[in-house]
Amino acid sequence: MPPRRRPQFTQENIDQQLQQIHLLDPQSSSENLEQLGPIIKQIHQNRQQEAYLRTVQGLIESKDAEIERICDENYQDFISSVSTLFTIKSYTKNLRERITTLDGTVAQVGHGLVEKKRSLLQSKKTAANLDEAIDNLQACLRVLDVVNRVGEMVQEGKYWSALRSLEDIRSMPPTSLSQTPFFQHLLSSLPSLRGQIKDAVTASTKQWLLDIRNVSGQVGEVALEAMDLRVKRWKTRRERDPMLRSTRVGSAVEWVTYEKTEFDALNNDKVTVDFKPLYQCIHIYTALDSLDDLRKSYQADRKAQSDLILPSPLSISALPALLQEISGYFIIETHVLKTTGAFRSERDVEELWDTLTGRLTSAIDDALRTQMDPDELSKVKELLISFAMTMEAYDYNTANMYSFILVLFERYAGLLEKQFKKRFDDILLQDDCTPMQVDNAQQRDTVFDVVWISKPERDELVRAQLPLSLPWSQSFYLCCQSIRTFVERFYQFVDGVSQHHRNIDEVIGKALDSILSAHISENIARRLATTSTLTQIAQMVTNLEHFQVACVEIEATISNIRTAQSSFTSTLTKALARITSLITSKLDDFFELSEYDWTPSTRESAPSVYLYELFNWLTTVLDSLIIKDVYKDESYRGAVNYIASCLMDFLTGRNVAMINENAISNILVDVDFLEEELKGIGRAHLANAFVELRSTTSIILSDAVQDYLVPSTRQTSYITVKPKRLQALLEKLAKFGGSCRDNPSREKGERRRREAEAVSRLFPGESR
Repeated sequence: MPPRRRPQFTQENIDQQLQQIHLLDPQSSSENLEQLGPIIKQIHQNRQQEAYLRTVQGLIESKDAEIERICDENYQDFISSVSTLFTIKSYTKNLRERITTLDGTVAQVGHGLVEKKRSLLQSKKTAANLDEAIDNLQACLRVLDVVNRVGEMVQEGKYWSALRSLEDIRSMPPTSLSQTPFFQHLLSSLPSLRGQIKDAVTASTKQWLLDIRNVSGQVGEVALEAMDLRVKRWKTRRERDPMLRSTRVGSAVEWVTYEKTEFDALNNDKVTVDFKPLYQCIHIYTALDSLDDLRKSYQADRKAQSDLILPSPLSISALPALLQEISGYFIIETHVLKTTGAFRSERDVEELWDTLTGRLTSAIDDALRTQMDPDELSKVKELLISFAMTMEAYDYNTANMYSFILVLFERYAGLLEKQFKKRFDDILLQDDCTPMQVDNAQQRDTVFDVVWISKPERDELVRAQLPLSLPWSQSFYLCCQSIRTFVERFYQFVDGVSQHHRNIDEVIGKALDSILSAHISENIARRLATTSTLTQIAQMVTNLEHFQVACVEIEATISNIRTAQSSFTSTLTKALARITSLITSKLDDFFELSEYDWTPSTRESAPSVYLYELFNWLTTVLDSLIIKDVYKDESYRGAVNYIASCLMDFLTGRNVAMINENAISNILVDVDFLEEELKGIGRAHLANAFVELRSTTSIILSDAVQDYLVPSTRQTSYITVKPKRLQALLEKLAKFGGSCRDNPSREKGERRRREAEAVSRLFPGESR
């Protein structure tokens, strides 16, 4: 296979291609350098062809001789070939010249192109450097923008985003920028930027702490209001359901009911507390590994705020607002405890609570030290109960609060007792000692709801016709009303106290016992001593009877009032004795009017006139007294005993010097009259008051002194006779006999004297 011939390029071909080259197109913004490649290649090929032609020419010249030989042999052919060769040579020469010209042109053009290429490459290198610089600058700008945004985010409160941006800068992947001094300087400034974020979030938290201090009172206010509403709601339910009477707010039953009502003291219509600043600060400090610093700072700040809550000295008027602020403070602390994990120390909060409540109770105690109004203590107690129940709902230990409330209770009990003692004194002092009147059933039922009376008496009074005169006076009704109020206020004070006072019933019992004894019973006793009107005393007796019944009824629910019962019994005895005393005083007046002749010459058949008046007065007065029949009987007994004593004193006392047997007989006529009158009013049993008088006088009138001297007879027949009185009567008879002028009388008088001496010798130590 013949070798592939190289393509032949004529001068026209080359000129034509050169004419087609347009290195710079005026209508194009880019260079057409790519068109130069084929032309240069063609020129190179032409140069190779020219070299080839030169080689061929050399060969031709070396072969001239051979050619001449050949030409000689082949002259014609040779001439023809030479002609052709000369033509070729001419063409070759022309081509060489053309190539030389073209080479110069190409060299000139190529030089310009090389310069342009060099300039272009330099421009591209500069452009690449510029691009790299731009890229670096843009990277720097992006970093600087991030840093700038960090500042803006700090100002906007986006602290976590700012911190994350710094972390993004620190954790950027390695780039050409990473090795620059700018970037290294930027990295060295990151701790400072973190410090700025830390300072900013700390300042935000400090402001938040100030804000929650200002809003704590509102939080506590809505929490206390919610508890008051809860207490009222439960109280209403307890009143409807007797089975719930013994349960209190906070019990399991009540709590199940309350859980259905959602209430958040930190987020409601009145107040909203945003904990985001604190949470954000905790997050930032945790990321900066500085949470312990924040924890210590927070604890110190809250401790300082708790120290500033309680003013010194404390004004009771400021107590409601103070309790609201304390409640809000610890409600916020509870929320922080529950929502921040281990950030807040539960022990620290408990210590703050114990310290602050301890200072609170001490301050209240000092403020109330001079308080004498029990109502003020009751108001303080209500505030403390509401506060304690509210804080119990947030799991705070309120035992010390309840202990302090019980301390207030004891003080309250003393003040209340003192207040009611004055009230009872006034009631009894102003009593008119007349029966209380009721006009209608409503008034009657109102009174019956207050006083303590037996069921039979109540039933009897209910059946009685209206208007009605009640057995007791106004003072009994008012005292019963005050006693009920007294007891109610006692129990109201401890209502809601979770821990029961160990001696609360004993405290109330002792206080009530003191009031009943010292300020009702003894007041009645003192008034008895200055009252001379029997009807008023009789009313006091009736009141005392009802107070005794009241004591029994009260003791059924409250113990330790036995002293009052014995006091009323004693005062009742004094009242009855006072009636007897007044009656005997009046009887003395009647006896002063008596005109007995103690040595009459004859015996009377009719009683003394003064006894008619005496007994009529006695029955009129005693029967008019509105007291029990048993007390009337005692009054009759006392009066009859006094009459018997007076008559006996006439016979044996020192006021009558001497007496004869006729006077004794007249006395017995009066005794017979009295016994008949007593029998007529149905009180014949009272005649035993005259047994001694009759026995003593029977010894005289029957001359049975010698029988009396016999011990066995004396013990059986004359047991009621007192020897001294018998001796005195015998001496008076002896004195009368000695004063007579007739011998029989004088002898009888002497006998009476000897009998008196005999009686005195038998019983020398026996009193008269």
